[in-house]
Amino acid sequence: MIDLTVDVEQYDCPFVAATDDHPVAFSAVHWEYDTAADRTETRMVVEAADRESLDAGLSVLRGHEGTADYQLLSRRNDVAHIRTVIGQTDAMRIIREEDGFITGPSFIEDGSELWRIGFDDRETEEEVLSRLDRNHEFDVVKRNAPDLPELTDFVQNVGAAMTLIEGCRDLSDVERKTLESAIDGGYFQSPRSATLGSLADEFDVSKPAVSKNLRRGQRKMIERVVNALDELEG
Repeated sequence: MIDLTVDVEQYDCPFVAATDDHPVAFSAVHWEYDTAADRTETRMVVEAADRESLDAGLSVLRGHEGTADYQLLSRRNDVAHIRTVIGQTDAMRIIREEDGFITGPSFIEDGSELWRIGFDDRETEEEVLSRLDRNHEFDVVKRNAPDLPELTDFVQNVGAAMTLIEGCRDLSDVERKTLESAIDGGYFQSPRSATLGSLADEFDVSKPAVSKNLRRGQRKMIERVVNALDELEG
């Protein structure tokens, strides 16, 4: 198996059009391709520079001719969770016709899209890239051809990786920002560059409050790490 990370400009993609016009970014949470209808259903997290940019980007997406269906699932300030159904783009058609397949979630920003594309052999890879080169601008950011033991190890340990990711999502905004500042400031180094006092001043809270946020964040992450270790051993 060959795995490529490709940065491609899809001129007919609704998401690319939205990010080309406005400072928004789309991260795929889930996608499912309907072979009968040649459409892809996606659930995306949308992040924008501000509320106005989010409104403008979503407006472009809703009104694009390639968008067959759009639903706003939730929204908070300049971040939204959406469901869409989009028609098959030219690049996706080429990949599917040549028996390529998507191996990871996409990320769209600044008018281009990061894709992870898989191929069974080198000939298929070369044919897809050759056809894409005729009508699309793209760069191969990374190429990886794992051997079977590496691939097996990756598949078997996906559960452990997801456990760690879920631990990050469990953190509140305050806990995450406090941990990030503590790490960046050298709180966990010896000797310490940051102290509870400096962190309390940074967040304009008391020392007990910042200590409580640190302990909560550390406990959540350590519990997930222990669970992930158990999964790896299993």
